[in-house]
Amino acid sequence: MARSALTREQVLDTAAALVRQHGPDALTMRKLAAELGTAVTSIYWHVGNRESLLDALVERTVADLGAIRPRGATPAGRIVSVARALRRELRARPHLVAMVHERGLTERMFLPAQQALVLEVHAAGLRGARAAGVVRAVQFHVVGHVLVERNRERAPAQSPAEQDLWAGETTGDDPALARALARPIDTDRLFTRSIRALVSGLLDSGDEGVRAGPYSQ
Repeated sequence: MARSALTREQVLDTAAALVRQHGPDALTMRKLAAELGTAVTSIYWHVGNRESLLDALVERTVADLGAIRPRGATPAGRIVSVARALRRELRARPHLVAMVHERGLTERMFLPAQQALVLEVHAAGLRGARAAGVVRAVQFHVVGHVLVERNRERAPAQSPAEQDLWAGETTGDDPALARALARPIDTDRLFTRSIRALVSGLLDSGDEGVRAGPYSQ
């Protein structure tokens, strides 16, 4: 790529791709220049030194998560859509999210999603501590689910595996349950079902636990 054709956005796009694939330690100015087919000096001209480049990637990650927009015909549906989009964005860029966390910008990163949730919770008729409890519960569910998924993916091979452990179990009079637990986990389906159930319960006017606000502390 000729230097005259290079832009700051192209530099950031390529740098972000390297971090997503190999982690921030693999991002060097020489590696980045090689990927772009340009000189290292051109990289410096567009984004500054490596720390400035990492700062720019962090800012872009924060902005990307701020672009989440609710979709759906009801407040509950829109809350679920925000949760699904947030999970998807966090899953797509774990190394970049980790960089955001290391720079103390995690709360700022989550703020736009929280604000989107607040609008939908208000639309559902909730206010005060109960509304805050819904926002917090949804956020914690998303982050917790992502962390469990990441831990399972990075864990060493299990012997026996979960499938093997349940393959010979009958679970009393429910053999179908054992067969289901022996199958690989469909994490997308599991998340969608669990977040829908969570949101439905939280918006239920009879949910005294959220009415009292224990999740808003």
